Amino acid sequence: MITAWLCGCSIALSENSSNLEEAKKAIAASNDIYFQAFAKGDSSIFIERYAEDCCIMPPGTPALCGIDAVAKFFRVAYDQIGLRNGKFITMQLYGSGDGFVTEEGLWQSFDASNVMFDDGKFLVLWKKTDKGWKMYRDSFSSNHGN
Repeated sequence: MITAWLCGCSIALSENSSNLEEAKKAIAASNDIYFQAFAKGDSSIFIERYAEDCCIMPPGTPALCGIDAVAKFFRVAYDQIGLRNGKFITMQLYGSGDGFVTEEGLWQSFDASNVMFDDGKFLVLWKKTDKGWKMYRDSFSSNHGN
């Protein structure tokens, strides 16, 4: 009985490790193309990073939920803020990869002249969907006050 329990436990650990590795790879791939949306002015690249039932939670405003809100967020960032490129630096990934994982990291934002105009930190709750790993809750804040 103990042997069966130990075997079942090691299988579960192996599956969780595999799930987490899959999540890490998917998140890295998504992060690598995220800012291409701004470089190309293509909101579809940006929208594709998010789950259909997502929420973006910027500082100082209520949560923006759903794909239409994500599209509006992109338009504001692109048209009004002038975001044209950026960088994510993943510091830590939390969870087993069994449906959800949380990414902790740093971000940088660049304008059309490739000058960094803002940077900060983020927490993203990723959700495994039938379309792959997508941002489910995206919360971030600047390192530079209001």
